[in-house]
Amino acid sequence: MSRILVVEDDPAILCGIADNLGFEKYDVVTAADGETGYRLFLERRPDLVILDLMLPKLSGYEFCKRARADRITTPIIMVTARSEESDRILGLDLGADDYVGKPFSVRELLARVRAVLRRSQGGGAEPDQLTFSDATVDFRSYEATRDGHPVELTRKEFAVLRFLAARSGAVVRRDTLLNDVWGYDSETTTRTIDNHIASLRAKLERDPRQPRHLLTVYGVGYKWSP
Repeated sequence: MSRILVVEDDPAILCGIADNLGFEKYDVVTAADGETGYRLFLERRPDLVILDLMLPKLSGYEFCKRARADRITTPIIMVTARSEESDRILGLDLGADDYVGKPFSVRELLARVRAVLRRSQGGGAEPDQLTFSDATVDFRSYEATRDGHPVELTRKEFAVLRFLAARSGAVVRRDTLLNDVWGYDSETTTRTIDNHIASLRAKLERDPRQPRHLLTVYGVGYKWSP
């Protein structure tokens, strides 16, 4: 069971988030100010923090800055009514892993919680480069070759391939790809994911009809086999 610390000074919002997380079977710890939240953060060692930005005693910015200065890598989702781009950038630069603006839907917040926990607990580090059979894919320069010849991949194809390769050998559900690569708010369907996998196979597999690397797990999703 994942433990989640929620630090929020609005009692109604705090109660609503905590109740919904509890309903999803998370172990929930709460605090109504930044100093108490940071003390519980050190004592209870949560798997994830949902952190309001404007908090009494210690702001969300300072909370995040202190955690990263202490070299604590626990993922943090910032939740705030301040939606200016500069605020979001500052929060992310200080080490937040995601950012949700108020008002938000509970379904969206829960989806982001699941996505961040999957990234922190599930996959390994995302590779900068991938070499297999006669293909090479460089995720930093967005370049791919097969048998020495350039291959044109879309940004989403690079993202799908990198996501699967970071979880080599593990089955990745279609809805996981949908949420983590396309994003919760996307209107993309799982059929689009299937089309991207088919396109990647056609471009990179020696025999797309009998793929060796981009494998289908029927009724579930896909996995990468090196």
